[in-house]
Amino acid sequence: MNTEILPQPPVHRRSMVPQAWAGQPLLRPLRRLLGYRPTRPWRTTADARPLMLRRVLLLVLVALGAIVGTDYMIDILPKHGQGWAEQGLLVLFGILFAWISAGFWTALMGTWVRLLGRDRRAVTNLLRGDGARAPIAPEARTAVIMPICNEHVQTVFAGLRATCESLAATDVAGRFDFFVLSDTNDPEARVAEQAAWSQLVQALQAEGVPVRVYYRWRQHRTHRKAGNVADFCRRFGADYRYMVVLDADSVMTGDCLASLVRMMEARPDAGIIQTAPRACGHETIHARIQQFGSRVYGPLFTTGMHFWQLGESHYWGHNAILRMAPFVEHCALAKLSGRTSLSGDVMSHDFVEAALMRRAGWKVWIAHDLEGSYEQVPPNLLAELQRDRRWCHGNLQNSRLMFEPGLHPVHRTVFLTGVLAYVSAPLWLAFLLLSTVLFASHSHEVPKYFLEPYQLFPIWPNANVKLMLTLFGLTALLLLAPKALSLAVIVLRGQARRFGGVARLLIGALLEFLHSLLLAPVRMLFHTQFVLAALTGWKLDWKSPPRDDAVTGWGEALRRHGMHTLLALAWIGAILVSSAAFPWWLSPVLLGLLVAIPLSAWSSRAGPGRWLRARGVFLIPEELAQPAVLAEAERHAANFAIMPRVVDAVTDGVAHALVAQAIPVRPAATGAKAQAQTRLVDYAAGVGPQGVTKAQRLRLLGDAQALRALRARVLARQAHPDWWLRANAPERSAIAPEADTPVRAESSLVERVAAIH
Repeated sequence: MNTEILPQPPVHRRSMVPQAWAGQPLLRPLRRLLGYRPTRPWRTTADARPLMLRRVLLLVLVALGAIVGTDYMIDILPKHGQGWAEQGLLVLFGILFAWISAGFWTALMGTWVRLLGRDRRAVTNLLRGDGARAPIAPEARTAVIMPICNEHVQTVFAGLRATCESLAATDVAGRFDFFVLSDTNDPEARVAEQAAWSQLVQALQAEGVPVRVYYRWRQHRTHRKAGNVADFCRRFGADYRYMVVLDADSVMTGDCLASLVRMMEARPDAGIIQTAPRACGHETIHARIQQFGSRVYGPLFTTGMHFWQLGESHYWGHNAILRMAPFVEHCALAKLSGRTSLSGDVMSHDFVEAALMRRAGWKVWIAHDLEGSYEQVPPNLLAELQRDRRWCHGNLQNSRLMFEPGLHPVHRTVFLTGVLAYVSAPLWLAFLLLSTVLFASHSHEVPKYFLEPYQLFPIWPNANVKLMLTLFGLTALLLLAPKALSLAVIVLRGQARRFGGVARLLIGALLEFLHSLLLAPVRMLFHTQFVLAALTGWKLDWKSPPRDDAVTGWGEALRRHGMHTLLALAWIGAILVSSAAFPWWLSPVLLGLLVAIPLSAWSSRAGPGRWLRARGVFLIPEELAQPAVLAEAERHAANFAIMPRVVDAVTDGVAHALVAQAIPVRPAATGAKAQAQTRLVDYAAGVGPQGVTKAQRLRLLGDAQALRALRARVLARQAHPDWWLRANAPERSAIAPEADTPVRAESSLVERVAAIH
């Protein structure tokens, strides 16, 4: 095996040019006169037409449910839909009822498929029989890329190492290369990435793993993650037939990676195959509940989505394989024109890339039953909401592309459902507030028993309690049936033992329901804020979401949820002042807002999560029988070496060698570049580590010659005393091995790093 370690392979450039969006429908004829030609759209084939019956059936069922529910609501309202308030309430109710009924019918389809035990149209059927071990041609090379930006370094490289080692256990490891694509702009995080990459590649070489791992830091961070992926495709994509995209917290087994390639090879019309990642890896209460809910209810919905989407499925941007050539040709993303908050770079690029891939004639599948794909969920509520804020903005932005010519109707529906996933929040809030106003206005009305002059018999008020209970029961059925169906499928298929048994499964489901019930109004208000911010350009101050178990402090919880608690108190006060009675059906909403602060803070703690785990509550299959790849990722994270700082890269010999190894080899600087390099070294040496700016630190970490020159100045005592103090401190490797590990002074870098592990 070649032991040469290079941070990047040779560059083989290719073009990836975005095509301009068609824009507003009314302006398209003018643009065509100016030379615009859209990509050749997809075509419906004869064998695909019968599959449209599934989708038509779903639309009919959703529409029928909305009509029936709204008709019931008309009969319940005091004025039967007369007046602007009741008419507005009916419109909101019809939209929201259709939204929840779509989830119900999707879950019902998923139940049917999972109880049958096999989906004859599943893309994973290609792996049955000899397909599971079909040889992969040497030219079918796959790049596994992991775009990162200021991520938790231990999570990234521990998971990556476990994935590489799992792949090495297969017979096709030589067909894969791994790339860490960094957009990190924090110098301390970047130096940790560089050292961790050097450790990783040397540890893999020491183990004889025939997998190359490369590291590239992108100086110009344009177009966010989509731009990072496109930059890779332009530089290195010509060398690969396929590309697997991982997230920073993704872990995949070698068998899963090989299966994805085999499915692509067996299905030449497939452009994207998305796995259904299993959530695991955190111990906080919030994360454990989300993991449990995702593991119990997620498969049913994913199977149901596959039932009606088929070859026009979702792409979630990670834990998926893409065919490189059509992706490069058709999926480059142009900016959205205009100066509004919904203009600029496409944020939810994954949905758009899937739509463009399908428009070009390539299928997009979800391998919903493929094992071996894992990810983490946010550790606390605020981290989850930070992620939702980005998704909300991106999904609203995608609404501008809903009528882009040539897109498949299913992908237009994906754009629509993505919008409704967040717009439903302000709709629910408007519905609740409007219903409160109607309740208050009618609670003071005196019933009129005689409507006509000389009327002999009174007309008694009819509350139609039976109809109200019927509608309430129907709404509860649509909301709760998917959860009940998921539990039933697990029990009927004999899988309850994988969740600790039937009793623990049901206890966990009950606690998850109560937790989600209390958080529903909190999410509703936050999502309403996010929608307003996306539409108006309102700036919201949020920290980046953490990857590790992060605790939400009481001050942070008060700052984030305080206004919501005040809103609940004001809401209760307004009801008590304006109404003769209290609408008790609002109690779950108001209670959720009142307990938001303590619930958000408490659920971010890992201690209660471990306590519940020890008692078998919220168990998931990956905890009862932990897959080997997750066990290895956990072990590598626990044994992770101390991460160096920028100052260590200058003063510490081992840290300097590790960081320098991650910098691409470049010709010696000459001319103006050499002069700029000299000025940088002189300035850094003169002002000391505290005076070097963030931009200058990043430049040093990308220039091996400058870093080496600065280190020479420090060791020669020709630099600021702060550098000397650090250099003359007792010899300590920033990547220190365990105390009982003997290390010879003449040990090579490979030996010293390998001693850690």
